[in-house]
Amino acid sequence: MATTSRRPVPVLFRPLKGGPLVKHVLLIGFGLVMLYPLLWMISSSLKPEELIFREPGLLPSTVTLENYTEGWYALKHPFGYYLWNSAVITALSVVANLVACSLAAYAFARLNFPLKKLWFALMLGTIMLPHHVVIVPQYIMFSELDLINTIWPLVMPKVLATDAFFVFLMVQFIRTLPRELDEAAEIDGAGYWRIYLRVVMPLCLPALATTAIFTFIWTWNDFLSQLLYLNNPDNFTVPVALRTFLDASSDSSWGPMFAMSILALGPIFGFFLVGQKYLIRGVATTGLK
Repeated sequence: MATTSRRPVPVLFRPLKGGPLVKHVLLIGFGLVMLYPLLWMISSSLKPEELIFREPGLLPSTVTLENYTEGWYALKHPFGYYLWNSAVITALSVVANLVACSLAAYAFARLNFPLKKLWFALMLGTIMLPHHVVIVPQYIMFSELDLINTIWPLVMPKVLATDAFFVFLMVQFIRTLPRELDEAAEIDGAGYWRIYLRVVMPLCLPALATTAIFTFIWTWNDFLSQLLYLNNPDNFTVPVALRTFLDASSDSSWGPMFAMSILALGPIFGFFLVGQKYLIRGVATTGLK
């Protein structure tokens, strides 16, 4: 029998010894690079304001909480007032998106109606439409309705399911659910609304959690829309309030701004940590079908 000799594997394609260790070291290194701005902001919030840019390192030579106390009372209202304004707008936006987008997704995924494919294609087409294109007509419309300087221009689009990304995400998730569940509910006498509430929605918890987390983060961090529609300082939200710490014509309060920015990140981290496992499941199943 003829023997075949194996060709030596090139050095570049040989597995490295200690490969998992090298991989973890690289991941930790990249993670520290990504976290450096956040760590620097935390460090700067604990420094006296005159040392923030003199000592660019992460370890402050002098630690003080003065920036937090000064920043909390630096504006017209205590900073908790602006946190509450953001919390109200964000909570209403999350609830509105969950209800409106899930209803639209259920209709596209399960119901039959005229021009269904055309409406679905038009809905997907709005994803490619830049948000800045519709700002002017939306502002004119809300101005004619006398809704400027209220929360409704920020919440009303969510009630109308204008976030096509979340509608598409839920449609893809609902399509993965067996239709036999709907048919069994119909045999028991359930209508569309009962199937939606009792069968589909309980199984869509990962997609709903994903929608809630992204809506929370995007609404809480939204600066442009809130700056356009909220002109009264009594209605300012966290992003707009943080902007008032900066002044192009005089001294800017960097220390208090960094301190209040750290406080503003707390709700985002908390909300993300609570729904992290559902977020991963929801995103992973978006494009399965």
